[in-house]
Amino acid sequence: MQRMSQSPTDPAFVQDPYPFYDRLRAAGPLVWWDDYAMPVAASHAVVSALLRDKRFGREDPAPPSRPAHQAAFWAIEDHSMLEAEPPRHTRLRAQVLRAFTSRRVGALIPEIEALAAELANALPREGPFDLLDAYARPLPVRVIARLLGVPEEDAPQLLAWSNAMVGMYQARRTRAHENAAAKAAAEFADYLHEIFRTKRMRGADDLISHLLAVSEDGRLSPEEVTATCILLLNAGHEATVHTLGNAVAGLIEADLWGAPVNDALVEEVLRHNPPLHMFTRFATQDIEVFDHRFARGDQVGLLLAAANRDPAVHPNPARLKPTRYPDAAAPLSFGAGIHFCLGAPLARLELRIGLSALAQTHPALRVTETTSYANIYHFRGFSRLEVDSLP
Repeated sequence: MQRMSQSPTDPAFVQDPYPFYDRLRAAGPLVWWDDYAMPVAASHAVVSALLRDKRFGREDPAPPSRPAHQAAFWAIEDHSMLEAEPPRHTRLRAQVLRAFTSRRVGALIPEIEALAAELANALPREGPFDLLDAYARPLPVRVIARLLGVPEEDAPQLLAWSNAMVGMYQARRTRAHENAAAKAAAEFADYLHEIFRTKRMRGADDLISHLLAVSEDGRLSPEEVTATCILLLNAGHEATVHTLGNAVAGLIEADLWGAPVNDALVEEVLRHNPPLHMFTRFATQDIEVFDHRFARGDQVGLLLAAANRDPAVHPNPARLKPTRYPDAAAPLSFGAGIHFCLGAPLARLELRIGLSALAQTHPALRVTETTSYANIYHFRGFSRLEVDSLP
């Protein structure tokens, strides 16, 4: 196995990690990334295979001791479906799917269309503005707030808590990030517990109420309900914010702004520049795959964005080309296997409606200044996206 070094916080890498991914892919099925001290996969075939291999999971079979200052964060995260494996994952996902149905998501279509139109029509017609703050952030967070049944006016606080908690998974994490994540997790949990108390008294037809009903039947613990709501709130907007921003900038750069916003275009923007670049897995047993022996508990990094740009699957992968679909392989942006993103249908819906509403109201949108990606790897999204509309 070849070894490579590349700091994930190096400014050049943050702005364009794809050349490094190309070198990783050319070096073999697995390459040791020194900076992470673990092997990583960059090809579509290997990433896809390992995502589906049940001998690798999200749950660390031998978790290390954790510092006391992180306790409040892990008190939530340890009960999250995202970090669980069967049989616990099977039980959690089955109960959440009972509430997070395609019917419930589909019923939101008129509301998402109305909200996207409202936000798009409220954007400035003159002068530059930050598309992320004005459009890409409020759209998904207000949608997930409605779906769960929490007040939309709390959206700014939800965003702040979510951003702080996600900081635990960034390559540039510091003690300050860890303290902020723990504080946010504790405050988020307290907020939800008050929401739960109110809903038990009054009742409602929303996702939280359905999860509470499942909990009262004994199929979810109170801690699992809290962790699930936080996961859905965080995952339900964080990735969509980045994808909307990345998609708008990519379409404008490719001179495709104004192209029909259909399923093919949505798949292509998800493939071309996804919001999550690496997902890790733990070996659940001693195993040898792709000429590398993993001991139980060893990690492997699966580079979703690198797999999406594998030229063996997507010719000329750096080109944003919606006509690849429906014939091309589906992007791995939502993962694969038992941890395939539960919210993928909602995310695709928000992207299609959000991009369509923006293109209809601002057909001559343009980026007004050089954009830069935030230093938030494994995630990928802009710090700001300054745009305006040509007359």
